[in-house]
Amino acid sequence: MKNMDSLVVNNIRILSAEMVQKANSGHPGLPMGAAPEAYAIWAKNMKHNPKNPKWIGRDRFVLSAGHGSAMLYSLLHLFNYGLTTEDLKGFRQWNSKTPGHPEYGHTIGVETTTGPLGQGVANAVGMAAAEQFMAAKFNKPGYNIIDNYTFVLTGDGCLMEGVALEAISLAGKLALGKLVLVYDCNNITIEGSTDLAFTEDTAKKFEACGWQAIEVPEGNDVDKIDAAIKKAKAETNKPSVVIVKTQIGYGCPDKQGKSSAHGEPLGEENLKAAKKFLGWNYDEEFYVPKEVRDYLDQRIDELSNEEEQWNQLKTEYDNKYPELSKELKLWLSGKVAVDLDTEKDIWEFDKPMATRASSGTILNKIDKIVPNLIGGSADLAPSNKTHMNGEGDFSKDDRSGRNLHFGIREHAMAAFANGMTLYGGLKVFVATFFVFSDYMKGAMRLSALMKLPVTYVLTHDSIGVGEDGPTHEPIEQLAALRSTPNMTVFRPADSKETAAAWDYALTKAEGPTCLVLTRQNLPLYKETGIEALKGAYIIKNSKKSEPDIILMATGSEVELVYKASEELEKKGIDSRVVSIPSFELFEKQSDEYKEKVLPKSVRKRLAVEAASSFGWHKYVGLDGKTICIDHFGASAPAKTLFKEFGFTVENVVNKALEILK
Repeated sequence: MKNMDSLVVNNIRILSAEMVQKANSGHPGLPMGAAPEAYAIWAKNMKHNPKNPKWIGRDRFVLSAGHGSAMLYSLLHLFNYGLTTEDLKGFRQWNSKTPGHPEYGHTIGVETTTGPLGQGVANAVGMAAAEQFMAAKFNKPGYNIIDNYTFVLTGDGCLMEGVALEAISLAGKLALGKLVLVYDCNNITIEGSTDLAFTEDTAKKFEACGWQAIEVPEGNDVDKIDAAIKKAKAETNKPSVVIVKTQIGYGCPDKQGKSSAHGEPLGEENLKAAKKFLGWNYDEEFYVPKEVRDYLDQRIDELSNEEEQWNQLKTEYDNKYPELSKELKLWLSGKVAVDLDTEKDIWEFDKPMATRASSGTILNKIDKIVPNLIGGSADLAPSNKTHMNGEGDFSKDDRSGRNLHFGIREHAMAAFANGMTLYGGLKVFVATFFVFSDYMKGAMRLSALMKLPVTYVLTHDSIGVGEDGPTHEPIEQLAALRSTPNMTVFRPADSKETAAAWDYALTKAEGPTCLVLTRQNLPLYKETGIEALKGAYIIKNSKKSEPDIILMATGSEVELVYKASEELEKKGIDSRVVSIPSFELFEKQSDEYKEKVLPKSVRKRLAVEAASSFGWHKYVGLDGKTICIDHFGASAPAKTLFKEFGFTVENVVNKALEILK
């Protein structure tokens, strides 16, 4: 290793260890062991411009082993991404730019939020796929406007996670040749040696999944790591893993190679010993030697020149392909060329339909007017109604296809969607049965944390699944998703409310949107429509200014309260019917609007939903009641289940009468 390489690598190590020590919290082990890998990527192989961190032509770097955040912050500091010495000193502290795990949108240069292990691997696969799709759309001979690699650095823990293996398998199938995974193989986890639980031949596992595997036995040899990464980049027909054998906590004599280096500060004496071992002869904390700064400033100028060359190419491209250039700009803006609010074709329906079916109809209209819409299902497209007719299948042979096939890999699918969205330019949806959203929950939570506008199409939404039984009948999932910050959940009552859900997801969402859809047919109401975008609205009003009772419901149960209202009217009882397709959007409305729909003076209220009652009490209040399911379902025809569990017009009427006594 050259003297300058060694100096920069050790600078990364010491800065990282000092951050953890000052915070008295964090993970010094990975940064100290993996610093040569990170340096080889950032300084010798990665196309990026610290002067313009959002440059679309940049390579992407994902730190899947997010607990090694101190290393990433050291890199961002050294490469002048805007992190100051004071920011490093604020590691893991309140309101700092250097939180415990990397957070997208919080720290400049962080491409995705990582920490839950394995997620970053799947994010990177999504980014690599997005690059290929965008390149197929916009590149022309001699004008590779979209042309970048995706690098992801992982540890042993990431590769034990199922989500990572799902994504690795998918990446191999798709032959994502511009994806390079660098595996920091230190064979240590919190409990000790990985031999306790992880003994497979990793190289062969990757090869079996269709990857090129390259091994580097000496983790401190920057030249060999660099050569391995360049070999990986040269293989564009399959993804590559570079397996680098390292020592966790390298440089700290008493801790290197031990589990104690993983998740606790080195201690002041060990930090001093590490500096001595590494030949770090500087007394000042958080110090960057002048020769390091000069070297990296020169490298930053070189990186900046790469973007300047790209900009020149892009100018020529803009002149030669003005329509494509305009379309690329639109895609990257996140906007849609048409106003879906006024696009009549997606709002017009003439018969009852299952909302999964109307969603499919809408999707096959929207895909013609939103050409950057891309997505797919976890092997359930015929059931989810998520196939876009005539749009092709994304594969190693056709990068222009807009239908994604994930196989039965729900967790990776959701994390993949996050990565695709993070890449930029694309409107991404994924689909499965609602009950299997449990398999996606970790990635869905990160969608919400990052406020990514991913659309989740979740069909077969209730006990209406029927004969498949309780394993396939979602009960608690609605409450779980509604409780997730930044998540918007739509459970539409008919086709027009489904159109509103798609409209919101593609043009208005500030975070992920869940479309919770039925298998069974639902009526089409004349009163429904764009007002569903308010989250709750009156679809059948009372004759009196103040109704005797308010009946409210979502999805398939709106039919029950609507018909119950008609039966109550025959008994001289004046009721108001409120459809509440989205709790979240209703809560965003003004107090005046909420009072108009659900006046506080009307305390007699009944909510009906074929799911857990959790969350409904804020709307029914102390005097109201719910007809919900606070137990698991059963296997029987759907009509039988709805009757046996009390989801009938008769029961709604009787419950309303009880409330009115």
